[in-house]
Amino acid sequence: MTKISPFKAVIYNQEKIKNLARVVCPPYDIISPERQQYYYELDEYNFIRILLTKETPQEDKYRQAASIFKDWLRDEILIQDKEPAFYFYSQQYQFKGEKRIRLGFIGLLHLDDENSSIFGHEHTRLEPKADRLRLLKATKANLSPIFVLFADKKRIINNLYEKYIQDKHPFIELTDEEKIVHKLWKLTVPQILIDIQTKMKNESVFIADGHHRYEVALAYRNEMKKKLKCAITGEENFNYILTYFTNLDAPGLTIMPIHRLVKLKEASDFENLLGQIKEYFRMEEIKDKNKFFFLLHKGGISEHLIGMYKDKKYWLLRLKNIKILDKLIPGKPKEFRALDVSILNYIILSEILGLDLEDRERISFSPYPEELIKSVDSNSLYIAFFLNPLKIKQIISVALSGEKMPAKSTYFYPKVLSGLVINKF
Repeated sequence: MTKISPFKAVIYNQEKIKNLARVVCPPYDIISPERQQYYYELDEYNFIRILLTKETPQEDKYRQAASIFKDWLRDEILIQDKEPAFYFYSQQYQFKGEKRIRLGFIGLLHLDDENSSIFGHEHTRLEPKADRLRLLKATKANLSPIFVLFADKKRIINNLYEKYIQDKHPFIELTDEEKIVHKLWKLTVPQILIDIQTKMKNESVFIADGHHRYEVALAYRNEMKKKLKCAITGEENFNYILTYFTNLDAPGLTIMPIHRLVKLKEASDFENLLGQIKEYFRMEEIKDKNKFFFLLHKGGISEHLIGMYKDKKYWLLRLKNIKILDKLIPGKPKEFRALDVSILNYIILSEILGLDLEDRERISFSPYPEELIKSVDSNSLYIAFFLNPLKIKQIISVALSGEKMPAKSTYFYPKVLSGLVINKF
């Protein structure tokens, strides 16, 4: 059973903050140090100062984040809503020239050990979990929602929009730096809230973004249960996590691939790599960049296809024999072995190049091909590998198999902004 709850969100006080676009920011895990500095300079009240506080020798950054959070609440830069609500959320954006709208709502998701209806799909790493746990303990708040998908066969989201939202003015509306229009409405009528909770009970939810935050919330909940022992009811704030819910079949849901930039030890290693790749893949050189990406996308609909770029040249790599995956990826379900990202990881990066897949010094990631092409052109040691986006059915089937996706497999777009609504314990 999936148990959700409305809540009294902490939001920016629009009487004091006139331009919300200047104070919100993306989720912490896609903010580079350069972008962190950008958001710091954008506005003195930008949410980055709490979400991703700068490290200074003078003060612990987690304590500093908590202090800023407390000060902004005291000064009513941030204020808390008076009544519980679900927050309906619309994102309108352009993708490859096409106008898209993604609809969903934000509420609290109950953390229940007996709940087998919450599925993750990506591996997590210890370092970011330790970081987010320290921040959670210091601020005692969910600063950003996790992002989950559900089948929504009852048309919960569309019905909410048609009945209660489309003719109402949003209480938050802003256009971010990527020209994405974000709108939020409050749903506060008790009977509507109960109806949403009732309809969500039998829905399985799949975590799209926020696996680290979800596991951190579980860890914090377990610590609090141990600390308080019998004095808890299961309904305390720390038993819930701030969550954005959207339909996994919605046309406005965009999944982008995350490509790989690999650093060779020596430039001469590339010739050896080409020879070994030919043992596993049929290679086709494509001279034109636009044609290359067109063929990569088109071919990926029906076959396993990986793109490669080096020395101003593009190649399409077609796997010769899928059965090789049984040998190179033993002990994994077929749903996992059939992923293009698994083929890239286990055959090219691990088997041929001998890389540790956790080596962040030699493997980096981006959903934006142009970034990788620019990097390859600027350094003779770099090589780029391009992937097609995963299909939602692949993500669900891997999650239901009990397996986790390789790290950095999916990039759900657009991201849910941080600083729109906060769940304060």
